[in-house]
Amino acid sequence: MDVNYMKTFVLLLTLTLLLIGIGNMFAGPRGAMIAFAFALVLNVGSFWFSDKIVLKMYAAKEISKNEAPELYGIIEDLIIDAKLPMPRVYIMPQEVPNAFATGRDPDHAAVCVTKGIMNLLTEDELKGVLAHELAHIKNRDTLIMTIAATVAGAIMMIASMARWAAIFGGFGGRGRNRGGSIFSLLAVAILAPVAAMIVQLAISRTREYAADKRGAGFAHSPHGLAGALKKLDDAAGRHRMNASPQTAHLFIVNPLRGNFLATLFSTHPPIEKRVERLQSLKI
Repeated sequence: MDVNYMKTFVLLLTLTLLLIGIGNMFAGPRGAMIAFAFALVLNVGSFWFSDKIVLKMYAAKEISKNEAPELYGIIEDLIIDAKLPMPRVYIMPQEVPNAFATGRDPDHAAVCVTKGIMNLLTEDELKGVLAHELAHIKNRDTLIMTIAATVAGAIMMIASMARWAAIFGGFGGRGRNRGGSIFSLLAVAILAPVAAMIVQLAISRTREYAADKRGAGFAHSPHGLAGALKKLDDAAGRHRMNASPQTAHLFIVNPLRGNFLATLFSTHPPIEKRVERLQSLKI
């Protein structure tokens, strides 16, 4: 069984158990059954539609070849060596330069870049970035990356609901209000760190190194990606991207750099080490 499919199963199982636990906490066995039914719907939706959820979250627009011929041209050249089908191509309307790939498999993949990256990078640097994202698709990283983002977001939403429930007195009758409030507070205290931990444990830093190396092979040079990483890291340090911490691991460079959450969701290796490894490659 593919390791990323196994990780996906663990993520969805974790979400299911958390939902059932919360349902049981607030409404006993009946609440657990309702939560289980909700979990099934959420799991199916996460597997089949998580890529669409993430793309919509960032208001990404699918573009045609006529709208971005240079972008399409680079990708069309790269997929020949990568032996991949043509992914859907999206642009998100943010000026801070960054990029990510998504989709449950190579046949349902998408590459998304920000508007800002098109203005910052040279053609060789953009080629390096797109090759890196295609490497994630080739390595089938995109399934676990996107599922992790959706699951973490769902758990944080549940934790927020529990917090508001505690503020307004919890659930149930008068005799249970105090207990409901206590359990809600416990849910907030436990679930928020769990959401961070799931992303941390599910996404390995080694996948970035692997995508850097394989992407450099697709581009026939490591220098374009190395130069791009330096520029993107510098831009991330100077300008805060409007990004969710639950999805930060999707991007080629951490969009939350310099923020406490950037450390908490530190799934990216240091740029200096990535550049050093790229420059040592013999291609």
